[in-house]
Amino acid sequence: MATQLNAADREPARADTILKVFDTAFGELLAQDPAAFRVKFRKMAASAFAFYRGTAGLYYADLTTAPFEAYGARFLDEHTSRVWIHGDLHAENFGTYLNAEGRLVFNVNDFDEAYVGAFTWDVQRLAASLALIGYAKALSDGTITELVRVFATAYRGQISSLVASGPADAYTLDTATGPILSTLQQARLQTRVELLDELTVVDGYERRFRSGGGSIPLDEATRAEVLSAFTDYLTTLPPASRARPDALRVKDVVGRRGIGIGSAGLPSYNLLLEGHTDALENDVVIYMKQGQTPAVSRHVTDQEIRGYFRHEGHRTVISQRALQAHSDPWLGYATLRGQGQLVAEVSPYAADLDWTDLNEPGDLRTVVDYLGRATATMHAAADESSSGHSLVPFSTEHAIDAAISADERGFNDMLVDFAHTYGDRARSDHQIFVDLFRNGRIPGL
Repeated sequence: MATQLNAADREPARADTILKVFDTAFGELLAQDPAAFRVKFRKMAASAFAFYRGTAGLYYADLTTAPFEAYGARFLDEHTSRVWIHGDLHAENFGTYLNAEGRLVFNVNDFDEAYVGAFTWDVQRLAASLALIGYAKALSDGTITELVRVFATAYRGQISSLVASGPADAYTLDTATGPILSTLQQARLQTRVELLDELTVVDGYERRFRSGGGSIPLDEATRAEVLSAFTDYLTTLPPASRARPDALRVKDVVGRRGIGIGSAGLPSYNLLLEGHTDALENDVVIYMKQGQTPAVSRHVTDQEIRGYFRHEGHRTVISQRALQAHSDPWLGYATLRGQGQLVAEVSPYAADLDWTDLNEPGDLRTVVDYLGRATATMHAAADESSSGHSLVPFSTEHAIDAAISADERGFNDMLVDFAHTYGDRARSDHQIFVDLFRNGRIPGL
């Protein structure tokens, strides 16, 4: 019987492209910690969507070459190609957080890939992710098209509203409905005590981190370096977060090792802080994680943008503060062993949007409409009044509004066409990746 070619052998040129992108994006970290990448790649092998989540580098390599570079080109000019973008905007990068005003908010999350680039790169990435989720749920092409149009219409409508009326309020317990309200309500049920009980123990009337469960004890030299970086971090906090100095007292430090789809191989640390009162239930856990080079930055050649950031931790924080109104009050950055670090709270109130039980057309439309409006609000927050305003010294919503107004129908049609076309490409790429991985053809593994 003839041997059947696998997906990687059927498309050898594409397989080579994937391997080259992987080497650029992951090569150094993979060499340092291949075990973490075996875990990462097992997760990516589980579905086309998981693969898509883990391959922003491949997405941008495609988006800046033919034929995909042509899709959003007519909506880009000197302004709309230079706005703050999320960089990895897909349907699962939305969820809840407790903002600096103490309000539970539903919004975009996970800003590790944020940068300055074309607004279309965000909306195209989200549209393609909707196609992948829809396909996995066995939705028809017509239903997927409808959902992408709902997203495009909501995004465009919110941009227009922001131009006319100014900043919009975030989605909260008072304003959300349907599945978004349910997500916020579930987050509200979480408590700091439950999180602390999971991560820590009380020993001799004081808290410390639990042993095991992913915690790595630190030697004295490493602990001293982390605490020195923590002191550096304190200078980057907003003044309000430094109101009670004792709240920032470090009680314990442990190491962590990132093995998720987005953080494989990146060293990380958890720090236990006193919190805003002496009560043990008000202790705070923050993490310090090495910043990563955003995939999109490899395709943006503007030296002013490249030179603006001190390091990847600084970039992540400045970008998040630009894109997210009233962000995490513990958000800051530091330098550890010459590497930029992102610092933020391990929050009990962070809950990602769960698509598992989202199957009814009405619920799907409601959620996608929210995603469109949240994406537009995020882009509009990142203008001349935000952090890093010298990079984007103009009103982004006015620039985007003008670009879409020139061809509103074309904008919707472009996103629909791209979603289906790139969704097909991602599903084929997933099959190629699985064959490369299972047959030992990814160098270093």
